Amino acid sequence: MEINEPSQTKIFSNAFSKNNFEDNTKVNPSKNDILAQNADQYAEKAERRFKLRWILAISCLPLFGIYAAFGIAPQTLVGSIPTAMVVEEVTLPITDNVATTASNFWYKEHVRNDDTLNSVLSRLNIRNRDDIDFIRNDAVASEIASALKPGHEIESETDADGNLISLEYQLDTDQFITIKQTAEGNQATKVVHQLESRPILKSAEIKSSLFGATDDANIPDHVAIQVAEMFESDIDFHKDLRRGDHFNVIYEGSYDQGELLKTGDVLAAEFVNNGKTYRAVGYRDANNEMQYYTPEGKSLHKSFLRSPLEFTRISSGFSLGRFHPILQRMKAHKGVDMAAPTGTRIKASGDAVVEFVGQKGGYGNMIMLKHANGVSTVYGHLSRFTAGLHRGEKVAQGEVIGFVGMTGLATGPHLHYEFLVNGQNRDPMTVALPKANPISANNLVAFNSISNQLSAQLNLLGTSNIAALE
Repeated sequence: MEINEPSQTKIFSNAFSKNNFEDNTKVNPSKNDILAQNADQYAEKAERRFKLRWILAISCLPLFGIYAAFGIAPQTLVGSIPTAMVVEEVTLPITDNVATTASNFWYKEHVRNDDTLNSVLSRLNIRNRDDIDFIRNDAVASEIASALKPGHEIESETDADGNLISLEYQLDTDQFITIKQTAEGNQATKVVHQLESRPILKSAEIKSSLFGATDDANIPDHVAIQVAEMFESDIDFHKDLRRGDHFNVIYEGSYDQGELLKTGDVLAAEFVNNGKTYRAVGYRDANNEMQYYTPEGKSLHKSFLRSPLEFTRISSGFSLGRFHPILQRMKAHKGVDMAAPTGTRIKASGDAVVEFVGQKGGYGNMIMLKHANGVSTVYGHLSRFTAGLHRGEKVAQGEVIGFVGMTGLATGPHLHYEFLVNGQNRDPMTVALPKANPISANNLVAFNSISNQLSAQLNLLGTSNIAALE
């Protein structure tokens, strides 16, 4: 059977024609059936695409509305807006003399370790030779050069040319030297600032040591020492401290124009050691000396200090028989050895009279103090004594009497400390230390008022976890 090419082409071009469909069926039925099915499928796909386009078009209508809403702001004129340029002459007032204000500069510096007067004045922008000569030669101002101390504050006001207008140097905590420019020239005077006293409240947590905790909380060392002395009869700061112990402290702060210049005595403190809480409140006696009591008025002051050193460790304890490291034989050790660096300060354990000061055998440089009620204390192996200390001199509790060394029979720097009662040696670390009298009845009302106020502030530190309040 013959199939012409034109008739086959006609099949594809007229797939939907009935006559052509029938003609082609007669020519090649099987092949035409396949072509017809393909045509139907093509038509169905075309119809589905057509419907999908309409659905998409209808769905996009809201989007076009939103775009138009944002594209054209309400009440916007889309037409051409006419513009015009307006030129107007403004007459400025004419002044014969234009006032000019000189610019002054203020500088604030702290004296550095390697500072000289020249370096300080250079940083303060003082360049006028007459001003510099005045500071060097004036009877009052010249004291600045010899009194430069690291950390002390100095301020100046100068003009743009480096001429001095005013200067103030912190000579001491509350004493200042001021220099001011006057009609007669520079004038220097000494003035005393009235400092404002405010309490400083801080908290610290023990992680390694007392000083480590106070350093983290930016608490001065002398405050840490006061806290240790206040609680030394209840807490052994060499052995009893635990990680997690914490304390709150309130101490004096002196301010000049809002800036802290110095810190003073501890006003109150609370120490939590191994879960037990200890509190102390300060009260000044008739001699204006700070004494410490419990919040109820029980004195914390002891007739004797437990240790004549501020911080140390016991390298050898009290013993009736120990092997002497130098003599190489058993010998009673009638005191305690406190290891400390050479030069560490040694304090009198209590009020006393110096009974002996000098060299004595294996003790090396030694001091013996005679206290009331038959008590004596001995201090051995000192490197040196306090200048002027002599037999018969009265010393007060806490007064420095000498310094740690290793004179006599000693293998290293330490203090040998003995405590005798009626001539009999007792262990200084365990002997009962009598306490002072409680707050007197005459001062009880005033003390209770101060105690209640300070106790409330300690409660505030304890409950609100305030790290620092200055």
